[in-house]
Amino acid sequence: MIPSAIHLIVLLPVLLLSAGACVLLLSEAFLKGEDRRYQSVVAAIAALLALAAALYELGAGLPAGPLFKGAARGDSFQAFVAATIAAGLFLSVLVSPGFLRRHEAERGEYYGLMLFAAAGMMLLAMSDDLVMMFVALETMSLATYALAAWLRRSPRSAESAFKYFILGAFSSALFLYGAALVYGATGTTALSAVAQGARGPHPELLGPALALLVAAFGFKVAAVPFHMWAPDVYEGAPTPVTAFMAAGVKAAAFAALFRTLAYAFQGSPELWGPVVLVLALLTMVAGNLLALPQRNVKRMLAYSSIAHAGYLLTGVVAATGRTRTEAAEALLFYLLAYTVTAIGAFGVAGALEKKDADGATAWDLDRFSGLARRRPILAACMAAFLVSLAGVPPTAGFMGKLLVFKAAIDAGQVALAIVGVVTSAVGAYYYLRVVVYMYFRPPDGEPLVEERSVALDWGLGLACALVFVLGIGPGQVIELARRGAQLLF
Repeated sequence: MIPSAIHLIVLLPVLLLSAGACVLLLSEAFLKGEDRRYQSVVAAIAALLALAAALYELGAGLPAGPLFKGAARGDSFQAFVAATIAAGLFLSVLVSPGFLRRHEAERGEYYGLMLFAAAGMMLLAMSDDLVMMFVALETMSLATYALAAWLRRSPRSAESAFKYFILGAFSSALFLYGAALVYGATGTTALSAVAQGARGPHPELLGPALALLVAAFGFKVAAVPFHMWAPDVYEGAPTPVTAFMAAGVKAAAFAALFRTLAYAFQGSPELWGPVVLVLALLTMVAGNLLALPQRNVKRMLAYSSIAHAGYLLTGVVAATGRTRTEAAEALLFYLLAYTVTAIGAFGVAGALEKKDADGATAWDLDRFSGLARRRPILAACMAAFLVSLAGVPPTAGFMGKLLVFKAAIDAGQVALAIVGVVTSAVGAYYYLRVVVYMYFRPPDGEPLVEERSVALDWGLGLACALVFVLGIGPGQVIELARRGAQLLF
């Protein structure tokens, strides 16, 4: 059967990214020239087209409906997530060329894998069946495994990819086992059918099924105690890949987690609510405390990513009450705010990375000493990203945390919101410490390599602008997030 026009509009971002990836792979096979600068341009154009298609779908207010005979669902919720992923992909492409040239790793498959990974993320966000969700999850994961090992001459990169692959395979096994138990408990793997109260021959399996699914998603979002892979993988992977993983994988996985728990299992919050509450508390506290002693800025940002997973889990917990729509709205906005901020921060860390250094010195805090004197614009952008991650107004991070904590309080989770505020204050220490080094410490004596990249400058400038636009005038974006939240339920 020929898909309807609406179906094509919903699938257009995924189709555009897949087509761009195929073009890049074919060009690498048939165009043997040494100049590969066109590849980042092709990837950026594909990301922009996917972003435009997602924004059109979001603004047009298309009716929600099933795709692939119910395996997926097109609605404004997935459209907002798709736009977030496409924006993150575009920024990641912009911060990549300079890094790849510096490490002599500019090959066409890199951008093709990024596009395929983003396509898998979008499919994951729209999945309405656990089998479809697993296929999308693996599409995303296999591409990111390869990207993590992109620096073939780097032992750290190979180690990070191996760790990511082993623990990723373990989480996939948990997900499959959980999906099998869901089928035993409800007689179906379709989330819409589960939401409508489908019941199978063994309803007692529902508790263990949800436990396995939450654990599987816990690995993907790096929630404590499933976080042990994140610092090593984030540190060893190429920095632009780390930025894309920290933002894109988190956005897609949280969208799938929220759709699974708050939508499909909305009638059983007593089974998953307390577990997610404990995970949110542990993740916020442990992520921030583990980040405090870090002098390796890239590793500090990795632990920071764990802490932000805790804040996002707070939004999931808020969906256990009558404020499900408000919780979904807060989650969507936070994902967008974190995406632009995290990619910008990792982009600066990649620009300052010391090539051929060991893990202790490649991103050492001393690399940022006196940066405001040597590269004032780069220092200003990094300060904006760090202040946003800390949740200081008037930045996107502040608005994201405000919406998440407000949703938690409205849901009756006052204690959880208080822990979130306190841990945010703790996190401000290690963020602002980097700012102090940039503005109040003299240079460390080693001249900074002045290797400029126009794409990097544009990427960081755009991310910095979005940080303040989302913080000062977030009204229209919040309205789009609200529309996506309302059409989910």
